[in-house]
Amino acid sequence: MSITAQTVWNNCLEFIKDNIQPQAYKTWFEPIIAVKLTDNALSIQVPSKFFYEWLEEHYVKILKVSLTKELGEKAKLVYIIKMENTYGNKQPFTERIPSSNRSGLKSQDVDIPLNNKNPELRNPFVIPGIRNVKIESQLNPNYSFENFLEGDSNRLARSAGLAVAAKPGGTSFNPLLIFGGVGLGKTHLAHAIGVDIKDKYPEKTVLYISAEKFTQQYIDSVKKNNRNDFIHFYQIIDVLIIDDVQFLTGKTGTQDVFFHIFNHLHQNGKQVILTSDKAPVDMQDIEQRLLSRFKWGLSAELQHPDFETRVSILKNKLYRDGVEMPEDIIDYVAKNIKTNVRELEGAIISLIAQSSFNKKEITIDLARTIVEKFVKNTKREVSIDYIQKVVSDYFQMDIDTLQSKTRKRHIVQARQLAMFFAKKLTKASLASIGSQIGKRDHATVLHACKTVDNLSSTDKQFKKYVEDISKKLSV
Repeated sequence: MSITAQTVWNNCLEFIKDNIQPQAYKTWFEPIIAVKLTDNALSIQVPSKFFYEWLEEHYVKILKVSLTKELGEKAKLVYIIKMENTYGNKQPFTERIPSSNRSGLKSQDVDIPLNNKNPELRNPFVIPGIRNVKIESQLNPNYSFENFLEGDSNRLARSAGLAVAAKPGGTSFNPLLIFGGVGLGKTHLAHAIGVDIKDKYPEKTVLYISAEKFTQQYIDSVKKNNRNDFIHFYQIIDVLIIDDVQFLTGKTGTQDVFFHIFNHLHQNGKQVILTSDKAPVDMQDIEQRLLSRFKWGLSAELQHPDFETRVSILKNKLYRDGVEMPEDIIDYVAKNIKTNVRELEGAIISLIAQSSFNKKEITIDLARTIVEKFVKNTKREVSIDYIQKVVSDYFQMDIDTLQSKTRKRHIVQARQLAMFFAKKLTKASLASIGSQIGKRDHATVLHACKTVDNLSSTDKQFKKYVEDISKKLSV
């Protein structure tokens, strides 16, 4: 039986999977494609230059061990880097056999003089009519790397942030897109990068702005007929941080102007940092040419912190506030509040406040009372109406279409998913669910739930639908 590239790589993956963290495996090894096997050289395809650099920096030893086991001491590994071009087509970028000297793939640092720093440009951050070239960063110095604790849930994003802060515009992480759910630290990390850059490079112009404020400024510039001034102002920024970039969804004019600003900054070696509540692949109504640029750098996800990270966050918070608390109380809070960092810190603040205001000792009973109230108050009620809205938004259809009598496959599947989640997440009867989702009977709902269960185990794409909607409905 002839040995194929896929066979060799599958065997390597089995070994690698047993020796690294599951999240690291998913991030750095699942996207790799085995391409060809020539003598003792295995060629693998990776999606970008930064991906290659990261593998060489962090996983070259395990790659060497796994490949040597398969192909012997003379084993070689060839990277084929395929990057997306502007139009979203796959296009080979380069090919390289790894060695200790990887300078051939390192990007060259070029200092490009800034010729358009015009003191007459209107600054949208100062009072209209007053000309001012001093640009305040809008950064919050309380958000730093020191109080952004590292864990498995954020290690990639934090490491990339530190790399960008050390060399803004000079790494492959440009743009750096940090994405994740509410309260997981996207804004904190974005500020921390900016604060660190300001400390290391005081001469650089760093600016933090929300996508909502950016949009409003653009609308104002169009009204006042000074759109060019608006564009020129943003083109003189060295490090531009835009928070909640998903807010640009559906705003074609703002997307167009940001596209030109982004191109100028990127071409001139300036750093762009973005945050979003979703990955680029899930951003709907964002122009493809803009999405393709988001994918040029690194998209790093912030996930829900694990128990150990939650304990560390609480201890760090207590230490910063000069408060002592028994270990069993800290563990109790960390075990029972899992959703996000914001709620975790909010619960500990409430606990300290209750203790000091009422002059009560901090006990497990007090912690239990606070946590129960806190979780109850922050838990969003999931209704059948809400489930229908989430599902219809996900499939980009209105609720009337979801409830309609049509038998088109994608609409039927959306309707079945709505019924499935209504049964799973509410206490409503099958008859009630059917009545609210298009006036169906209980047998239709039962059939829908069975269909969703069957398709989830046999259809990968459908399984992804279930997982995505579960995340959106998670409370």
